[in-house]
Amino acid sequence: MRELFLRIGNSCRSQMAEGWARAIASKLPVRNQFEVASAGLEAYGLNPRALAVMAEDGIDITSQTSHV
Repeated sequence: MRELFLRIGNSCRSQMAEGWARAIASKLPVRNQFEVASAGLEAYGLNPRALAVMAEDGIDITSQTSHV
């Protein structure tokens, strides 16, 4: 299964959604069947606030990059 989160800038909401989807999929018995990504029309980089909010819930999105 493939899941793509697409936004204009790919720096905050889509990367947070990708992080949540990866975290949820990693706990499923069929986790190897999931491919999760995010992209945007423009690359803005990671939003520091998104990093902080996700870290509060124990989800590390620092390795995710802003894709076009």
